[in-house]
Amino acid sequence: MKISIGCDHAAFELKEKVKQYLSTKKSIQVNDWGCYSEERCDYPDFGHAVAEDVNNQKCDFGILMCGSGNGINMTANKWSGVRSALCWNSEIANMARLHNDANILTLPGRYISEEEAIKCVDEFLNTGFEGGRHADRIAKISNKNLKNI
Repeated sequence: MKISIGCDHAAFELKEKVKQYLSTKKSIQVNDWGCYSEERCDYPDFGHAVAEDVNNQKCDFGILMCGSGNGINMTANKWSGVRSALCWNSEIANMARLHNDANILTLPGRYISEEEAIKCVDEFLNTGFEGGRHADRIAKISNKNLKNI
C-alpha cells in the first residue's frame, strides 16, 4: 500500500507522528508532500499535491491535515476524482469509507489527539466500500461541468 500525506504548519507535529506510525508499525510506503517544519506555510500547496496523487492513482489513499482540517479538505475536494472526508473520530472515518468511498482522510490537527488520529487512520485504511445503494450516490457527487484546476 502507498499513502500520500500532507499538512500545513499547524499539523506538522501530528503528520510526523502519523507518518512514523504508517511506515514503522504498518510498513506502509508514505509519500510525504510536506510541510517539513512548523514554519508558516499555505495548506493549499500540500492539499493539491496529495489530491493530485490520489486523482492520478499514484497512491492508494491520501491523508491530509491542517489546523481545523477544513481548508485542506476543501482544497482536496476541488479535484473531481477525490472524495476527501474530514474525520475527528474513528466512527466517522469508518462511515467515510463504508458509505462514501472516501479516498482521502483529513484530520483536524489542532482538535484531535494523536491516539484518536491513529484510530481514524486504522479505521479508514481497514474499512472497505460497501457499494450498492451508496455507489449510486457516489456517482451523483461529480459535476461533469466542472474541470480540474
